[in-house]
Amino acid sequence: MLRYLSSSLFLAIITLLGIGLVQVYSSSFIFAIESYGDGLFFFKRQLIFALIAFAVLIATVHIPFRYIEKYGWAFWLLATLGVLATYVPGLGVRVGGALRWIQLPFGIRFEPGELLKISFSLLFASLVVRQENFLARVKWHWLVLFMIFPLALLLKQPDFGTFAIIMMVGVTLLFAFGLQWKYIIASFAVLIPAFYFLVMSVPYRRARVLAFLDPWSDPAQKGFQVIQSMLSFHSGGLTGAGLGQGQGKLFFLPEAHTDFTMAVLGEEMGFIGFVAILALYGFVVFRGIQIAVKAEEPFKRALALGLSVTFGLSVFINAGVVMGLLPTKGLTLPFLSYGGSSLVSLCFMFGLILNIENSFEEDKFSRRFGSRWTHSKAKT
Repeated sequence: MLRYLSSSLFLAIITLLGIGLVQVYSSSFIFAIESYGDGLFFFKRQLIFALIAFAVLIATVHIPFRYIEKYGWAFWLLATLGVLATYVPGLGVRVGGALRWIQLPFGIRFEPGELLKISFSLLFASLVVRQENFLARVKWHWLVLFMIFPLALLLKQPDFGTFAIIMMVGVTLLFAFGLQWKYIIASFAVLIPAFYFLVMSVPYRRARVLAFLDPWSDPAQKGFQVIQSMLSFHSGGLTGAGLGQGQGKLFFLPEAHTDFTMAVLGEEMGFIGFVAILALYGFVVFRGIQIAVKAEEPFKRALALGLSVTFGLSVFINAGVVMGLLPTKGLTLPFLSYGGSSLVSLCFMFGLILNIENSFEEDKFSRRFGSRWTHSKAKT
């Protein structure tokens, strides 16, 4: 079971965990001093989250995969209950106008939407394997409600970013598993107007789109975030200002240690460091998809592909926002942004993928020595 320790994907994840700790320290130090009187406030909390996340990663790799295949769908139910709990008075916590967190003991907050993103792939993979038996026992409208209800709760919070990622992952998986083109075209014919309505009918989302189209029309308000982000990238140049030497995080760049931490990285590590991080992210996505292609069982293939696409979209959207290529959206950068919910959920995600990769060797071992055992018994 320790084969994953030499896995290139495992080593890439550990590298990202380490880089993330350094990035949280660099991007949050000044803000932590001004806000809490302790420059290491966010770093120490992120270090604890990283240790917990690493433990979750190791534990998930060692779960017998038959249990994941049998009970994986239950995580969607658990995540749905978590999202629902954000609406319970005294339990749900509103931050920045969004009701996305639940309050846990020891001052810890958890964002159930992070778990919901991952559990969607578990639910889809379960439906791929059990579609005939499951649909025969459960009426289709109850299944639709089971899937739609938490998505409606996300929009209510609001958490449009997580909602959009889940929808895009769903379309990708349906396409990958043979949905006919006429249904895909019909889906886009419905989804595109729906997304347009969901964005343009809400004032703050519409303002973000308009600021994205022309941030200089209101540089002090609506376009402030993206302008400061682009200035940080510009200041970084080719090689960067050096670790800890960035100026954008000195209260010019909003959310420097969370949503816009990539802009801090671009300023301090320059174009070379920025491209290196993107290459590392690309390698992780590539290895996840490679594992999905290698998987012979539909459940493993659907799960690995869904999780890899979920991770890739999270990186793509955050990078697009900080570079001014997408409208501003409150999505953290995987592994590099401050946040315990995201870190633990990410390690659970890659624990599942590494578990799938690890099962390849076990299946190969079982086929090789199992066939020899059967052959020797036949001789006797």
